[in-house]
Amino acid sequence: MASDANSDADGPEPTADRDAEIETEVGDDDDQDGPDEDALRRIADRTPTRLGVGRSGPRPTTESLLAFRADHAVARDAVHSRVDDELLAELELVELRTRVEDADQYLARPDLGRELDAESRERLREECEPEPEVQLIVSDGLSSTAVEANVPELLPILRDGLADRGISVGSPVFVEFGRVDVMDAIGEELGADCCVILIGERPGLGSAESLSAYLVYGPERGTATSKKSVVSNVHDGGLPPVEAGAELVELIEDTLAAEASGIDLREDDREFRES
Repeated sequence: MASDANSDADGPEPTADRDAEIETEVGDDDDQDGPDEDALRRIADRTPTRLGVGRSGPRPTTESLLAFRADHAVARDAVHSRVDDELLAELELVELRTRVEDADQYLARPDLGRELDAESRERLREECEPEPEVQLIVSDGLSSTAVEANVPELLPILRDGLADRGISVGSPVFVEFGRVDVMDAIGEELGADCCVILIGERPGLGSAESLSAYLVYGPERGTATSKKSVVSNVHDGGLPPVEAGAELVELIEDTLAAEASGIDLREDDREFRES
C-alpha cells in the first residue's frame, strides 16, 4: 500500500492531464460553440491522420466520404500498378521477377515473392557481378508508387556514397513482385557480403509513397527478420530520400565493419568511427 501511495503522490495522472489539455485546445463535447477550429486545423496540419472530418447525423459528410474513397483508390493503385519500364531502363537495373504471376497472387501467396523464377535466376548468374561487398536490390513490393517517388533520388546517393568509401557494389537489380526475403535468395546466389533492398511499403489512405530499406549481412535463405536492419518511412513527408541515403551508407559501412546486422549489430559496433 505504501508503494501505491508514493506512486500517487509522486506522479501526475497522465490520462486526466492529457484529456484536460485536449479539451482546452479544441473544446469538449459539451461546448455549445463547438471545437476551436483554428486549433483543430493546426493539429491536423501536423499529421496525415484523418481528423475533424465531421458528420451528417450518424453518417460521414459527402466531402469526407469522397476524400476517403479517393485516398483508398490511391492505395489500391499503388499495389496493383507496375513500375514504369522507362524508369527501370534509366536506372540501369537488371530486371528480374519472382515466382508470382500477378498482383492478386502476390497478395495471396507471400511465399512465391521470396524466390526468383527460373529465368530470373539464370539471368542473375549471367548478368550480375558475383561476390560483391554490397548487392543493391529494388522491388515494387506493396507500392510501385513508392519506388517511382523515391528510388530515382535515393539509388544514386547509395551508389556514390558507397563508392566514395571504397565499398564495391554489385550490379543493381529490380525485382517485380518481390518480398523482403527475396534479398536472402539473391544474396546467397551471388555470394554477397551484404544485401540492401529498397521496397515499397504497404500504402495507407492517401499515403502511398513510403519506402523501406532492409539490410542483411551474410544473406542466406531462411535468415530471420530479426537479423535484418531497416530504415523505414522514406518519402518527402517522412524521412527524405537524401537523408535516408546518408543514413544507409553509414549503416552499410558499420554493418560490413562489424560483420553483423539486425539485433546482432550493437550500438557499440556503430560507434567505432567515433572512438
